[in-house]
Amino acid sequence: MIRNTVLLVALLCAFANMADAQNYYPADIGNTWVLESTDGAERTTYTIEATDESVNGEQVRILEITTEVLGTSTVRTSTFLFQVDEKGMKLHRIVAELGDAFGVARVEFSPPTIFFPPMLQLGEIWETQGETEANLVGAVTISSVNEVVAVEDVVTPAGTFENCLKIRARTKTTIALGTSRSTSYQWLAPNFGPVKFETDQDIVFELVRSNLLATEIPYDVNADDAVNILDLVFVASRFGQTDPKADVNADGTVNILDLTLIAQNFGN
Repeated sequence: MIRNTVLLVALLCAFANMADAQNYYPADIGNTWVLESTDGAERTTYTIEATDESVNGEQVRILEITTEVLGTSTVRTSTFLFQVDEKGMKLHRIVAELGDAFGVARVEFSPPTIFFPPMLQLGEIWETQGETEANLVGAVTISSVNEVVAVEDVVTPAGTFENCLKIRARTKTTIALGTSRSTSYQWLAPNFGPVKFETDQDIVFELVRSNLLATEIPYDVNADDAVNILDLVFVASRFGQTDPKADVNADGTVNILDLTLIAQNFGN
């Protein structure tokens, strides 16, 4: 066991030195981001939630995105069932409220599709495609080509975030009557997640608050005020166990994902 622990630590130390080793969408259960449109008319809340559901015996989580029109009772919610592993964030299902006219759309991905790759960097491209049904229009095919198109600093009401990845999503929607296309953008901050979003109608949402801003990074597992080799050793020595102190992403098991998160946050 000691030999295996040393090997894991060595591998993760090497990984920590990679320039692109950042987590652009922290998926810890309970993480919440609140963004508001610059005109003050709408608010969007992103929340990572636990679920009792499993897929092929593997734990999954929910990303719930709720958009409110402020001052009204209009609220729409979309839920994304996903799991996190060495291949990134994998998407199993989308359930989206489309409004009174079109109802609720449900898209299943089997096998799961890539939601976000494990290592985002400038020039990265990935595609998602699915089929669903909607009231009034019937069968709908949706495809989206996502590309990291820039690295930018983003100023929001919640603060300034450096080296954010700007991701362009080009979406094509096909129904019996024809095809429509749209383009939107989102900005993800390293080790933080979504801080800005621009819809295909040029409505811009910016981060106003998040529980990540007020919460200490949980990667200093030995509480010595630094994320370093000692934290890697602590977690590696509990590999495969259920120790909550070492299970930094709270997925129920101490595994390679916990070691990766600590390695990514060396020096914090």
